[in-house]
Amino acid sequence: MNRRLPLERKASSIDQTILSPGTVSINVKGAFIVDDDPSRPSTPSDDGAQHDTDIRLPNHDAVVSHVALDIGGSLAKLVYFSHEPNSKDLGGRLNFLKFETDRIDRCLDFVKGLQDEFRRQNGSRTGSMSIMATGGGAYKFYNDMKRFLGIKVLREDEMDCLIMGLDFFITEIPREVFTYSDDDPMHFQQPRANIYPYLLVNIGSGVSMIKVSGRRQFERIGGTSLGGGTLWGLLSLLTGARTFDEMLKMAEAGDNTAVDMLVGDIYGADYNKIGLKSTAIASSFGKVFKMKREGENQAEDHGGLSHENREDDNDASNSQPSFKKEDISRSLLYAISNNIGQIAYLQSEKHTLAHIYFGGSFIRGHRQTIQTLAYAINFWSQGAKKAYFLRHEGYLGSVGAFLKRQPRNWGRRNSFEEYPAGRPTVVQQEEEEDVADRGP
Repeated sequence: MNRRLPLERKASSIDQTILSPGTVSINVKGAFIVDDDPSRPSTPSDDGAQHDTDIRLPNHDAVVSHVALDIGGSLAKLVYFSHEPNSKDLGGRLNFLKFETDRIDRCLDFVKGLQDEFRRQNGSRTGSMSIMATGGGAYKFYNDMKRFLGIKVLREDEMDCLIMGLDFFITEIPREVFTYSDDDPMHFQQPRANIYPYLLVNIGSGVSMIKVSGRRQFERIGGTSLGGGTLWGLLSLLTGARTFDEMLKMAEAGDNTAVDMLVGDIYGADYNKIGLKSTAIASSFGKVFKMKREGENQAEDHGGLSHENREDDNDASNSQPSFKKEDISRSLLYAISNNIGQIAYLQSEKHTLAHIYFGGSFIRGHRQTIQTLAYAINFWSQGAKKAYFLRHEGYLGSVGAFLKRQPRNWGRRNSFEEYPAGRPTVVQQEEEEDVADRGP
């Protein structure tokens, strides 16, 4: 993970690169996103890892002895630091990878490789590396991680990590946050310090909506169970697709008007009085029942299908309209995205929040999803509210967990100054787990 550095530089760099109490000593000066990196595969590698764009940190040279994992219901997102391969330049990069949670063994194999590389490069005992873990899987797979890797696993609150990760991206990383419009699909926002209050809509398997009022001042104000897991589950039943990326590709090629009922299908034109264009969706999948009924009626008229006798499956299937899986995929993607967008607007209106950030692995930089969410916020708020998106939208939790780690005994009071009262620090967690591991 890290190229060897002189001992005096290792010690001094800890003091030189601290940004603020309670965070890992990461120097983000000059940070930028690495675009068009030929060394990164565009498709999942043999170990199941899907690589996303890295963030280059040209001025960070301290040893980083931890990795971060956010393990959700569908995906495990990994963040780790490495120095530049085959280079004498200072600095390094944050690496971003994801694995399917169903194959968490592949993720742990990858971390095992990082662990071995860290020990080789730094001449350090295995136990000096640790995992900062968050998400439900931090608890579900806790014993598996400790047993397989033999290193410390420090669990962090999921919501806390999400907010810390998002704050980091908004305030520190150029060309990370953007807004969407048809004329300017990716209009980047400059990093800024004055960011509160805002609404975070985190879309994973389900959806959580979090009001953020200040640093570590947040509350979950709502959500919905209709999220990425819903799309994944229904499309696997309806289309036979096996991966989420496959489903998104089908949606790109689909035509939702083949299955959705539009305003124009009902009124024959725009409904100008209430501001609805003829192309607006009046009912998701609304044409399906009508078209199936019409197919059945035609079959009955020609003797191919009767109410009394439906035993001939071939005749029945031939009489039914054919719905393409691509059209089904696009319709369902729009249905779920529109639903999330409208609920997000209602929550922002209720809590007087003008800035709405969408995160989570459901989005994946997919243009149709981003377009639908942005349109929903703009339409319902009549342009009064802004929808923001991120290039690393799926890694908010893992980046937040990564930033939780700080050097032992660092700081003016050797503690996390900003932790809520009664909340254990990372150091306290380590000491408690050391006692538990040794036993009575």
